[in-house]
Amino acid sequence: MLEYDFVSLDTQYGTGYSLLGGFRIDTMGHREIILEKAAQGWRYVGYVPTAQHTSGQIDTIDLVFERERKG
Repeated sequence: MLEYDFVSLDTQYGTGYSLLGGFRIDTMGHREIILEKAAQGWRYVGYVPTAQHTSGQIDTIDLVFERERKG
């Protein structure tokens, strides 16, 4: 049986423009979180947008981790 854990991460407006127009959106700290969770035995499996503007801009994501349930 698998168990799951979720870590919320906010996105931030970056500087400059993207190739498709509009401002770039950056995530900060995701690599550190993934490495920390991996050291605890979790495997990164993806992300889910949890807060989004009507324009499509994602404000918050949940990083999703899984591992075999102990016991």
